[in-house]
Amino acid sequence: MKKVGTLLVVMAFIGFTSCEKCAECHYDMGGTEVELGEYCGDDLKAIEDAGYVDSSGATQEVHCGEDH
Repeated sequence: MKKVGTLLVVMAFIGFTSCEKCAECHYDMGGTEVELGEYCGDDLKAIEDAGYVDSSGATQEVHCGEDH
């Protein structure tokens, strides 16, 4: 029984420490929000820093994790 308890504690610890920050992202185009979906970890930081290249080739400023 002690082994089961230890296993559960270890699994919980791994689960909580491996959590990545994730957020829904979008950009604004002509007063309309264009949803890009959810990004996590390094991908979230990259899209916020570099922006999103839309179908016209323009780079749009991306907003993530905000209440809209």
